[in-house]
Amino acid sequence: MEKRLSARITGRVQGVGFRHFTTTRAQRLGLTGWVRNEADGSVRLEAEGPKDDLNTLLDAVHDGPSSARVENVNADFNEAEGSFQGFRVRR
Repeated sequence: MEKRLSARITGRVQGVGFRHFTTTRAQRLGLTGWVRNEADGSVRLEAEGPKDDLNTLLDAVHDGPSSARVENVNADFNEAEGSFQGFRVRR
């Protein structure tokens, strides 16, 4: 069953390769969606796929790349909408 993960990641998560890190992990898992930097310094993530794979991605963003310092991850799961094709960085 497909689910949708919506997450906001805070801490030192911009300018440290966080979007590339997230995109690489999501693509390896075959997830669809996007990741982008927000004006407040956080990173926003929207992804769809099997819940187990979304949980794997969620675990990964709790750590982030080695140069990041993740302080908090707020995440929610909902029903997938099927509106994404591939996974990309959104600007």
